[in-house]
Amino acid sequence: MTRWNRKRLVAAGAAGAVLAGGVALQSPVLAEPGDSADVQVTVDIEEITEPGVLAMSVAGDSVALAEDGSTLLVRQFVGELPTVTVTDTRTPEEVPDNAAWAVLGSATDFVGGAGQAPISAGHLGWKPRLIDGGDTGLVTEGEEVVTVLDEPTQPGNNVGLVDQELLVSTFDSGAVAGDAYSVDADLFLRTPADVAAGSYTSTLTLSLFE
Repeated sequence: MTRWNRKRLVAAGAAGAVLAGGVALQSPVLAEPGDSADVQVTVDIEEITEPGVLAMSVAGDSVALAEDGSTLLVRQFVGELPTVTVTDTRTPEEVPDNAAWAVLGSATDFVGGAGQAPISAGHLGWKPRLIDGGDTGLVTEGEEVVTVLDEPTQPGNNVGLVDQELLVSTFDSGAVAGDAYSVDADLFLRTPADVAAGSYTSTLTLSLFE
């Protein structure tokens, strides 16, 4: 008998001894050659919790101003800023201490499409209007900004949208977290009566800061 066969007989005898001596115990799952045995595999997967975010969206990417309200001295062109929505999906615990957010806007000069002299951004003004400020009363629209051709309606506000002007803001981000807020604005371009005819284009940039 070969050494390999002797090992098989010894192993078989040992297995028989185990089976004979273990009759009173719970038997493990056994499978004969050609049979199969199943093992159930389970896992618990926790839902991923994404941190909240503060974000801004704008309902459109263009607005066409139309002439309305002109006088013998000043031509006026008006339109409406597409609705701007600030959404904060954060919990109050995710907001940094003493944080505040604001949307600011500034415009470039109006450039003529046929080589006309540009119209400075100081001739473009706006009057923000809060559409939905939530229930806290802590989200407010910015003040009106009039043009360089106007008398100020608030101290020093006859500058146009040359610099970053306030559209909407809150002074307490944590208190207004978990909600969405929307605002638009009346836009008005006021030029001298002798402004050159033609198409003009300006870019109004809106930025969200915290």
